[in-house]
Amino acid sequence: MNQLASKHSNGPLLLVIMDGIGIGSADASNAFHCASTPCLDALMCSTNPFFTRLKAHGLAVGMPSDLDMGNSEVGHNALGAGRVFDQGAALVAHSVESGELFNSNTWQALTKNCLINRSVFHFIGLLSDGNVHSHIDHLLEMLQQLSSQVHTVRLHILLDGRDVFERSALSYIDTLESSIKKLNALHGVDYKIASGGGRMTTTMDRYHADWKMVERGWNTHVLGEAVHSFHSAREAIETFYASDTNLIDQYLPPFIIIDEDNVPLGAMHDNDSVVCFNFRGDRAIELSMAFELNESDFHYFNRKRVPNVQYAGMMQYDGDLLIPSQYLVSPPNIQYPVSEYLSSKGIRSFAISETQKYGHVTYFWNGNKSGYINSELETYIEIPSLDLPFDEQPAMQAYNITEKTIELLQSGQYDFGRINLPNGDMVGHTGNFDATVEACRVTDDCVGQLMSIMKDLNGTMIVLADHGNADEMFTIKDGKKETKTCHTLNPVPFIIIPSNSTVNYSIDSSIKHPGLTNVAATICHLLNLEPPSIYDSSLIKRL
Repeated sequence: MNQLASKHSNGPLLLVIMDGIGIGSADASNAFHCASTPCLDALMCSTNPFFTRLKAHGLAVGMPSDLDMGNSEVGHNALGAGRVFDQGAALVAHSVESGELFNSNTWQALTKNCLINRSVFHFIGLLSDGNVHSHIDHLLEMLQQLSSQVHTVRLHILLDGRDVFERSALSYIDTLESSIKKLNALHGVDYKIASGGGRMTTTMDRYHADWKMVERGWNTHVLGEAVHSFHSAREAIETFYASDTNLIDQYLPPFIIIDEDNVPLGAMHDNDSVVCFNFRGDRAIELSMAFELNESDFHYFNRKRVPNVQYAGMMQYDGDLLIPSQYLVSPPNIQYPVSEYLSSKGIRSFAISETQKYGHVTYFWNGNKSGYINSELETYIEIPSLDLPFDEQPAMQAYNITEKTIELLQSGQYDFGRINLPNGDMVGHTGNFDATVEACRVTDDCVGQLMSIMKDLNGTMIVLADHGNADEMFTIKDGKKETKTCHTLNPVPFIIIPSNSTVNYSIDSSIKHPGLTNVAATICHLLNLEPPSIYDSSLIKRL
């Protein structure tokens, strides 16, 4: 007999997160629509009483406004937390607008350090208004504040093309250059762009997937060393664009800016101050480790030279590891996520994804907390991501994730499992339409395999997405097709596939504007548990 029978009348509950697959227009821009997805097509039809749409962006996931896209970090936070918490974008925007950031002890210490030592203030971060990892407006406001105090600032800019259009870097460069030109003239300061590179080649690795990215960033930003050198950021980008018409911003090589004597403008030295102005943690942790860990603890690459700087993040990117030790804005304080509640009820669970999304089904799902909540009840499995461009491997590790999930389900040891199939999002970010179509096909195939197993186990499945991406791969502007590599504002599917047993519930159509935060209580109900009163309403009601 299945060991779950002693706890629940039915088999296990499985949550499948199809990362980056939203519900978009049924047209040629929608890779999911163009893919062969017979399983999901049947599940997402209007006659299915267990299918609905969820809001996965904007205010529903703690972003500043409904014009802001959702993303995997805030999406998994919302799913695991069961209610809305203001996220980094909203928290930083409020702190900047209210002036709290500039009155903080950390900001005052960084500024004082430069004044006392007559040293340089450096900023490193993603230069765009995508509002997923950072926002250019936050940087511009910080520069404005500094201009009456600190003489020398150097900017180390990472180019986006992922949360914004694929070749939009020059518009952000022009905005930044225009701003610092005015500050230089008005205050007699020396503010310059010193280095840069695409976010997928330079600095912004995550989950220890490719420390070479961080090493390239360290050499470029800190040491002032790079293969490519130019006299301006605009020259760098225009040169790269001309060299390869298919090259997009996120993959631009690292570069440094040099003066008329070919001296790098922005190498860092002792007593400088450094701020990483990204507010999202996953792609800022490793850079912070490189700045903060001593020689005995840091073994990821040869840093060659480690200047004694005052370093701070826009936020603390890992609250458990306390990285970085100094930060400008406190991160969201997410209490009592659903994993903590389920553990308190003795629910045995597992979480699986590959490296690229492993932290989302663990760290972000658990309210930005590292490690297990209860190691006796939980199993976390990370399947290493392949070291290949995502559009060259559109299946990524989806089949291996599915195979491992089936193995755990058939063991009879678990009441609840959650998995992330990442390829719809990660391949969608490349802008390769055909590869994204294949990624969606693979996702559908994996969902179908899991449905078959769950039927055998008399289990229940939830299938949903954390945000959109593959559902809108290009737009038409002024009659010209523009590839879209960023997330979307579209709703996401929510599907329940009931067990073989008699179903005594239905989708609750009375909930206005249902979103990702309604899922935690739904999980509780499907496990025959009464959800905590602090959670947003369950998406199902008893008949």
